[in-house]
Parts: sequence; C-alpha cells; structure tokens
Amino acid sequence: MENDFARSISSRATRRNQHQQTKDGGGLLYNEKLSPEYTMRLTWKRGFIRLILTGGIIWMLIILTVLLFHIWSCQSSLAFFSALCNKDSKVYGMLNTMGLVTPPHRCPIPVAANPNKIVIPKKRSRERLVQRLSYIMEDSPINAGSQSSPLYRTAINGSQSTPLFGGHQTWQQREESFKIKPTMEVHCGFMKGGGEDMAPKDIEYVKKCKFVVATGIFDAYDAPHQPSNISKRSQDLFCFLMVVDEVSLEFIKINASVRVDTVGGQWVGIWRLILLKNQPYDEPRRNGKVPKILTHRLFPEAQYSIWIDGKMELIVDPLLLLERYLWRGKHTFAIAQHKHHRSIYEEADSNKRRKRYARPLIDLHMKIYVYEGVEPWNPQKGSWSDVPEGAIILREHTALSNLFSCLWFNEVHLFTPRDQLSFGYVVNRLGSYFKFFMFPNCEYNSIFVLHPHIREHSSKIEWAKSMGELRKHPELIESRGGLGLWTPYPGNLDLVVLPPVARTSKAG
Repeated sequence: MENDFARSISSRATRRNQHQQTKDGGGLLYNEKLSPEYTMRLTWKRGFIRLILTGGIIWMLIILTVLLFHIWSCQSSLAFFSALCNKDSKVYGMLNTMGLVTPPHRCPIPVAANPNKIVIPKKRSRERLVQRLSYIMEDSPINAGSQSSPLYRTAINGSQSTPLFGGHQTWQQREESFKIKPTMEVHCGFMKGGGEDMAPKDIEYVKKCKFVVATGIFDAYDAPHQPSNISKRSQDLFCFLMVVDEVSLEFIKINASVRVDTVGGQWVGIWRLILLKNQPYDEPRRNGKVPKILTHRLFPEAQYSIWIDGKMELIVDPLLLLERYLWRGKHTFAIAQHKHHRSIYEEADSNKRRKRYARPLIDLHMKIYVYEGVEPWNPQKGSWSDVPEGAIILREHTALSNLFSCLWFNEVHLFTPRDQLSFGYVVNRLGSYFKFFMFPNCEYNSIFVLHPHIREHSSKIEWAKSMGELRKHPELIESRGGLGLWTPYPGNLDLVVLPPVARTSKAG
C-alpha cells in the first residue's frame, strides 16, 4: 500500500517535471527565434497607440482652449476681444443653443468707419424666382348669409358694403399665394375703398424717395424721437418718413414743434409727417402693421428701406446699417433675433400671459399653424430662430422680398395682430426660396435708444379669456381684422393639441 502511494507521488512529480521541461524548452526555443521581432512589433504598436492618444488629447485641449477663448471673447466687455467674436458663426449658434454663452444686452456693431466711404451698389439684386409681382386691388366680399357661425356674421358686420383693406382672402387664395412662380398676383392690402388714404402732396413727396427710413405713431401712444449720428450724406440720401394717424398728428402738434413747408408738407425735426386717413382697422396695433410690413406699398419708388418702431431713437447712421446688414452679405431682408424666444409657440404663450390679445384667439391661431405642419423651432431647422424682434427691419425692395412682406401682412390681417407669431410661419412656408439675415439681438439693442410709451395701449379684446366670453360679448370682436379666426377653416382643428411650452426666461 505504501509502495503504491509512493509510486503515485513519484509519477506525478515526474510528469510535472516533464511538463515544465517541455514548457521551458518550448519557451526557450520561441524566445531564441521570435523574441527580437516580437519585441519590436510590440514596441511599435504601443508607441503608435500612445501617439494617437497623445495627439487626440492635444487636439481636444486645443479645441477646448479655442472654445473657451471664443466664449470669453463673446462675453468680454473689451472692444478688441469682443470684435473677435463672430456672432454669425455656426459655432456661436451652437454654443448659444447649449447655453454656454449668454449674449450681452448690447454689443459693438461691426459697421464701417465712415459713411462717406460706403460704396452703394450700382445694380439691384437679381430677380431669380419672382420676376413680376402684382397685387389684387378689387375686394370680393363674402356673403355672410352663407356662413353658419353667428360670430362670423357679427365679425364682418359693416364690411359688406365697404371693402376690407386686406380683402376677403379665401383659404384657397391663401394657399396659392405660397406657390412661388415667375409671375404672381397676391393680396397685399390697399384694396380700393379700404382706407389708409394719403394726401396728394404726400404722394408726390414720396415718389422721389429711393432710400427710406420709416417709422410710425398710432393712437398717440409715442412721441417723436429725432435720430442722432446721421451723416450729411445720409441726410441728403434718405427720406425720413413718420407715418401717423389723425389722433397722433393732433397730439404731435400740441406737444412738439411742427413746421409747414412751402407746399404744405408737415415736419417735426428731420421727420416728414405722412398722414394716413381712414384707418382700416379697429385695433390701433393692427393699423401700425400697415407701414411697418407694407413699406413697399406705401412708398412704391423706394429701393431700400429701414423700418424702426415709433418708440425708438435711431443712433446709427442708416447708410452704415444698409452696408452692414444688406450689402455686405448680399442680403435683401434683415431682421433681429428675438432676445428670449425662438419658437412661435413660446412667443404665443408669452403673448397670452402678458395679455397682448385674446387668449382663445391666440390659441386658435396657433392651432391652425400646428395643423398646417409648423414644428416648434429646433437647431435642425437651419435658422437662428422663428421669432424676430420686429422693431427694426431692413429691406431691399425686390419682388421676392416684397412678396414675403405681402404674405406676412396677409397673416396679420387674417389672424392676430401679433406679427411675430406670423413671421416664422411665412418663413417656414417659403422654405429655402426666401433667404434673409437674422442678426444678433445684442446688435439690435445697439442700434437705438428705447423710450417708454406715453401710455400703454389696451383694447377690450385683449382681456377676453375664453370663447364663451366672446360669444356672450360679440361687441369685443374686431369687425375688420382677424376674420380668418371666424371664417370656417377647411380642416378639423378639434383634435389639434398645442405643443408643450417651457418658459425659457423670466422676462419672456
């Protein structure tokens, strides 16, 4: 028994020794034959991996350093470093979207140094898509008796014998107006007998205006503000036109010095007062959209125009503005980005909270846009924003630019007077056909000094909280504007749900 046990142990030890010898022998043979080659390959492999990792880390550090410098320069109050920040770049837009940069309230505008050295283009921009644009001038009132809604009949009461300024555009006509063709005829306000009548002496004066700076005061809730830093060249080149209604004209005469020239033209400082009689809408805010959006219709000979709201004091030479925002980038339309909102649904929610119009009508307006496929703004749209700051608009009056203005106004005429809600819709409908420049909000705030309104305008319809309230008090409804909200819509809006909105700013 003991002998068997000893033999077992001895055999296991022998096998172990043989296995170790075989292993060592094999290893020795492998090391003798392959060790130098294997070591070299391993060294190169490890070196290459380290090189790639080191290079990647260095590139990441460089990119991070550049991004950090970009963020710092965009936030810097030093003019030299602030000028290095390209706020038009995709990088800045990406950083802004990610919340890594907070745009300053004001920032330097990269305008040319001397307006006297600005070279004005000798040729107008080429008309590529729309060669001829004409306007529908005769209104075709809709038979109220054919409509089933009593609110619709109430809304258009009194408009059957008198044409509407914006016309009774049908849903089919609206749809056709967005189909780009070389020759187009669209609704664009100024229907015969629709109001906004200009005196003959003013019609003659504006015929000579090729370059226009326009503003407007309605319902006497702003005072005139004289622009500053205007060069002699711009004073000679531009017509400074202030569009007013009769109430505002009387207010200006009482509170400012108005001079009358030899042909009866009325002036307050540099501004030539242009009186529009027979206001087309009940709502003064809607009346103010006529000169703002339809500048090309009021001043048909104008080649370039700059619109500024009546509460603003222009502090930058207009020739420098045209060079910066139109000619430098070969744009035909420029407008500022909204400070707080990018989606029209965000802006609509803000309008409801601030009681800028009847809440149920704003909701109905937005439901129509949702039904027609307008998505909330997102970076994939390829635009800075769907919501502008509309207080400054720069335009070259090309056929396509004029068409955009007409379509924008038609939405304001059909729905709510909040033009910022309609801007993004028209941009979405025209898509790649309409190119425009949306510049940073901080530059917008550097163009003017903002003055408070003399009084806050308010209308009864702004306080309506529900459709039931409007049914009980149909006298609140505008009689000549927003009729698209009361005309039977050719689609089922009952199942439309508005996109959820997150409030992105306390101020918004």
